[in-house]
Parts: sequence; C-alpha cells; structure tokens
Amino acid sequence: MLTMMFDGSMNTEEWGGGTKSIAGVDDILKKATEFVPLTRDEGLRLMKIPLHSLDCYRMMAAANRMSREQFCSKGENHLHIGLNVEPCPLDCLFCSLTHKAGIFTEKVDYSEEQILSWARYAEKLGCDGINLMTTGTYPFLRLLEIGKLLSQEVSVPLIANTRDINHAEGEALLAAGFVGAYHAVRLGEGRDTPLDRNKRIKTIQVLRDVGLKWMNCVEPVGPEHSAEELIDLMFLARDYGATYSGVMRRINFPGSPMTKFGMITELEMARLVAISRLIMGDVPKAHCTHEPHSASLLAGANLFFPEVGSNPRDGQEDTSTGRGNSVEACQKIHREMNLDPSLPSNCYQ
Repeated sequence: MLTMMFDGSMNTEEWGGGTKSIAGVDDILKKATEFVPLTRDEGLRLMKIPLHSLDCYRMMAAANRMSREQFCSKGENHLHIGLNVEPCPLDCLFCSLTHKAGIFTEKVDYSEEQILSWARYAEKLGCDGINLMTTGTYPFLRLLEIGKLLSQEVSVPLIANTRDINHAEGEALLAAGFVGAYHAVRLGEGRDTPLDRNKRIKTIQVLRDVGLKWMNCVEPVGPEHSAEELIDLMFLARDYGATYSGVMRRINFPGSPMTKFGMITELEMARLVAISRLIMGDVPKAHCTHEPHSASLLAGANLFFPEVGSNPRDGQEDTSTGRGNSVEACQKIHREMNLDPSLPSNCYQ
C-alpha cells in the first residue's frame, strides 16, 4: 500500500518488493527543497538510498521540482566543439584521445572555416553556449585566436575547456571573448590522470578571481568510485560556486583500460544527478547530465551538451558521426520532457 501525504511525503508499507522508507530522508528532502544547504553527512546518507526504491524516486522528484522552479523549465544546450584530435601525451586512462589508447595516431586541427560553421550552426538553432575543448597540449594562443574570431562572428557565449591556467591566461581568455571555462577535478585525479588535484582546484580559483564563470561536472563516473569520492566533488562544486554542475558517466571506448570496471547505467546516473542537485541548492544556474538522455531530466538536470569535433569518449575523429548528439536531438529530448530550449539561459545572469 502506498499513501501520498499532504506535504508530498509518502507512507510506505509495501512498494517494490517490500522496500521501506529510510529514516531521516523526509527531513533531508524537505531541507533541500527549501534550498537550505545540506551537510556532507546528509549527502552521504542520500548516497545510501538504493536505486530501485521509493526513496530514490522521491529524491529524484524533489530534485526535479527544485530545478523546474529555479530554472523556470528552461532546457539548456551548450554545443561542445572539440577543436583538435591528436594522440595526447597526458594519457588520462579514461580518454580515447590519448597516445596509449592508440585510436588516433595523427594530429588534426580543425580549420577556422569548419569551427565557424559549427558555431553558426549553434547560433542558428539557439544554443545557449559554445564549449571549445582542446587536448592538453593544444597551443593556448591558438585557443585565444579562435575565441576572438568566434566572438566577432557569433553571439553565442563562449566557454573554454582547456588545461590549467594562471591569472594572466585567465584574463587573456576574457579579453578574447570567453565568458567562462569548464574545468573539472576528475574522479581519480592523480591516479587515473597525471595531473595534480590541487593544481586543478587552483585553476578554479583563478577563474573566480578574474571573473570567468566556472562550469563543472562530477566526472567521469564509474562503478568503482566510492560515495565519499563522489560527495567530495559535489561539495567542491557547491563550495566554489559552480555556474552549473551535474554528473557525467565514463564511457569505455574499445580497448579502454577502464573496461574492467564496467559502466554505470543512465538510471544510476539519474540517481546521482538528483543527489548532486539537492546538494547544489540555490548555487547553480543550470544542472547538467552527459550524455543526453531523458531519465536525468526527471532528476534535476536541464543542461545537455550536443557535440561535434573531437570527443574523449569516441573513436570517431568527428563525434557528430559517432557518439555525439546533434542540437536538434537534444532539443527534442528537452521538449519531450516539457522543458523549453527556446527560453533565455540562466547561466549568464
């Protein structure tokens, strides 16, 4: 028997094979939906909620309500443009663009004409941002040149996705027309990557110091990552004031050294999206999930990344012929879930 209470909570005697409501969840959900910051302990308690339980779907519904209220049912789309393909020497274990992966053996830099064509495509279809991604050794000055070109030719806000930077480089990004930067402390940083976690956090502070909006995601999530690791990054996003955060799962490309761990499902990603959303409270202007799918839009996500050019989860040189979703496909999913991609973006207010 399942009874809905007037405050939105549920009295569960039997549901899903006898699953009973976990003690304390009501108070945490009430606190979160009133946009009162949760504690780390409360976040860890949410991580204990089983996937196929009533509490899980209550948690997803609460996160969904928060986002639709705060983001006014906006469906957000930021076009990812991977500017180059090369066997990157940094060799992050989860990335298909690395030297060790052996998928890409030659260097390809997309032409200005191709990049501008993609940017105009984003503008024509009403994208809310353009995310320019580079590999770790891509020339920073070249990124600035492309930023200057696009800022003169299209009106869509530009977001950089590049290596760690200092204050002078942050100011140069601003001068080149960028309004923000995507920068994540990845799960397994320093273990699955050769990069230093503290340096990644220092770059986040640089972005804040110079006035660039910091964009983030908890990524790349796999089954091997602990609740503590995930919660650490969710609270990092909240504490450093991410313009958006959310969850991206790891995609195991053919031959990936991470294949032995498997992958999480889209439904599990939706559970984590909900937890992240409850933790973020009133901080974000959007909440993301990747790759695009419907389930997370019922769990507090509203931001998708259609993709062209290189993609660290793909074996195709241009991901628009592989894993990448088009802007049209992302907008269709939004509309099917009663989110409106034509509304103004909240991310740049």
